Amino acid sequence: MIKNILFLVFLVGLSFSTKAYDVKDLLQKEADLTKIKSCLILNQKWVKYPAYTDRKGWDALFSNYKEEIIRKGEKALNYEWKVVKATDYLEFDRSGSRVIMEVPFNANNSALGDLVMAELAEGKGRFLDQIANGIWHSCEMTSWALSAHTEREQVEKTALPTYKQFIIDLTSADMGAFFAWTYYFLKDELVKVNPMVPERLRKNLQDRILDPYMNRSFWWMATNYKPGGMVNNWNPWCNSDVLECFMLLENDPDKLAEGVYRTMVSVDKFINYNHLDGACEEGPSYWGHAHGKMYDYLQLLSNLTGGKVNIFSQPMIKNMGEYIAKSYVGNGWVVNFADASAKGGGEKGMIFRFGKAVNSQVMKQFAAYLYERDNKVDDINAGRDVFRTLENLTSHNELINTTPSTDKSAYSWYPQTEFCYMRNSTGFFFAGKGGYNAESHNHNDVGTFCLYLDETPIFIDAGVGTYTRQTFSSERYSIWTMQSNYHNLPMINGVPQSDGPQYKAKNTTFNSVSSTFSVDIANAYKPEAAVSKWVRTYKLEPKGGLIIEDNFNLSVLKNPNQINFLTWGNPNISTKGVVDFEVNGKKLQLSYDSKQFEPVVETIVLTDERLSSVWGKQVYRLSLNAKQKQIAGKYRFTILK
Repeated sequence: MIKNILFLVFLVGLSFSTKAYDVKDLLQKEADLTKIKSCLILNQKWVKYPAYTDRKGWDALFSNYKEEIIRKGEKALNYEWKVVKATDYLEFDRSGSRVIMEVPFNANNSALGDLVMAELAEGKGRFLDQIANGIWHSCEMTSWALSAHTEREQVEKTALPTYKQFIIDLTSADMGAFFAWTYYFLKDELVKVNPMVPERLRKNLQDRILDPYMNRSFWWMATNYKPGGMVNNWNPWCNSDVLECFMLLENDPDKLAEGVYRTMVSVDKFINYNHLDGACEEGPSYWGHAHGKMYDYLQLLSNLTGGKVNIFSQPMIKNMGEYIAKSYVGNGWVVNFADASAKGGGEKGMIFRFGKAVNSQVMKQFAAYLYERDNKVDDINAGRDVFRTLENLTSHNELINTTPSTDKSAYSWYPQTEFCYMRNSTGFFFAGKGGYNAESHNHNDVGTFCLYLDETPIFIDAGVGTYTRQTFSSERYSIWTMQSNYHNLPMINGVPQSDGPQYKAKNTTFNSVSSTFSVDIANAYKPEAAVSKWVRTYKLEPKGGLIIEDNFNLSVLKNPNQINFLTWGNPNISTKGVVDFEVNGKKLQLSYDSKQFEPVVETIVLTDERLSSVWGKQVYRLSLNAKQKQIAGKYRFTILK
C-alpha cells in the first residue's frame, strides 16, 4: 500500500521531468490582490442568467430544449438514492476497483443534476422535494471525493474517507460548484421545503470547499511547486470549480478577493507548466478537463471582474484552444497519445466559446461541425457542470449559425511538446511524438506514431483501459497498454523503453518542406539496451505513403531487435516482404526487407470495455523480428495504399 501511494504521488503530483517550466505568471501580471479587490463585482451581480422566478427568461434560455430537460428530470422523480457503502470504498484497497464506489455515487449525482435543471426549466416546485432528498443524502456522506483519491490527501492511507477532515478532489470540487449553483438559484424555494435544507447545504459548502481551499495546500494547487514538478488537468478543473463556489457564496469583499487571488496563483502554475505551443500532453480526451477547464476558469474570472482581468489575448491561450481542432482526424477520430482515447474530446459549446474568446475561426467552425454531426440534447446538458450547461444554452443560437468546418492544414507542429501532425493528398494523416516518459498520464511511447487512411486508424495507440488502483501505482507499467513494445516502436537488444523523466527524446525535428519528422529515441531506453543512437525518421510523401527509417548504433550485441506495430486491422503476413492490412474497406500495405526480418502477429483480445468500445473485440501487434544482430545499421519500412 505505502509503495503504491508513494508512486502515486510521484506520478501524479510530484514527478520530476525534463519539461521546461516557464514562469510566465500571466494571471498575476494581469492583476495583483489590490486590483482584484478594486474590480470585483460583488453579491452575484455578475450572474447573467435569469432569477428562478423569471419564467420568461428561463423559457427563452431553454428554448426548444425545455421539454426534453423536464422529461429527464421526471425520470428521477422516483429515484431511489443509493448508499455508497464502506466496502464500496474499500474495494479500491482490496481489488483495485474504483467503479464499485463510483457507479452508485455517479448515479446519485446524475439524478440530482437532472432534477435541478428540470426545476429551473419548469419552475413549478415539482422537483424540489426530490432535490431536497438528494441534497440531504449528499450532506450525510462523509466525503464527496472518490475512493481512488482519498488516500492521497488523508493521514489515514485508505480509500475509506476520514471524518476528520475534508479533501478537495475532482469530484468533490465538481459537487461543490454544482451545489453552489443549486444554492444560488433555489435557496429561497428550498426554504419552503424546510429551512434546514439550504442552511445545511451552505454549511457543507463552507466546510467542504471554501475553508479547506484557504487553509490547506492540496497537491493539485501546486502551491509549493518545485522545478520539474507536474501540474496536470486537476489544477484548472478543481480551481474553476472552487472559483465558482467563491463567486456564488462569498459576499465578504476581502475574503472573496483573497480566495480569487489564491486561485489565480494556482492556475498560473498550470499555465506555466504548459508550453507556448499550446499542445495538451494528456491528449484530446483530457483537453476538455485541462485546457477546456482553464478556459472556464478564465471566463469566470473575467465575468467576476467585468472583463478587467482577462488574458484571452495572449497567443499561448489561443494555441491551447486550437489544439483540440488540430488534433481532430475526422469521422470522430482524434490523435491520441498517453491515456487519451482515440475518440472524443471537448464539448461543442465550450469549444465554440473558447474560440470566440480567443478570436479563433478554426475553433468556432470546428464546434459547429461537431454540432452538425451530433445534434442532440446532450450537446446542451453538461450534467453536474451547471456553468457549462447554462453557457451552452446562452451561446447555442450563435453556435448553430456558424459555418461548420474542420482544420485541413497540411501540418501542425508543436516544437516544445514535440507533437507532429501531417496530412497529404492521398488520404494519409500521420501523428508522431517525441517527448519524454514522465508526461501526465504517461505511456512509454517516445518516438511512436499513429497513421490514418481516409479518416480510419490503421496503426494505432490503444489508449488505456478502465482505471483501477494499478493504473496509478507502482504496477502501472505492468499493464500492456503502457508499454513501448505495444506501441509503434522498437525493442532494442530485447529491451523496451523505460518510464522516468530521464528517458526522453533527443534532437526532435520537423521539416515542413520535406514533410519529415525525426527523433533520436536512444535515451528512452535503459543502459541495458546498449544503444548510442536510434534515429527514427518519418517522411510523408505528398502523393504517396509513409516511409519509416531507423538508423542505429549499438555498443553491444545482446538480442535481436524487434520492430513493433500496433494495428487495428489484422496483418496478413502470407507474402514475404509485405504485410497487408484492411480496416473498414481501407487497405494498406507495409513493405519490409524479408532478408532482415521475420514477421509474427499477436492477436490482443480486448476484454476491457473502455478499450473494446473504441476498437471492438481485438487489436493486433505485428512484430518484425530481426534475423541477425547488427552493431549498426538501417531499417526501412514503406507504407502505401
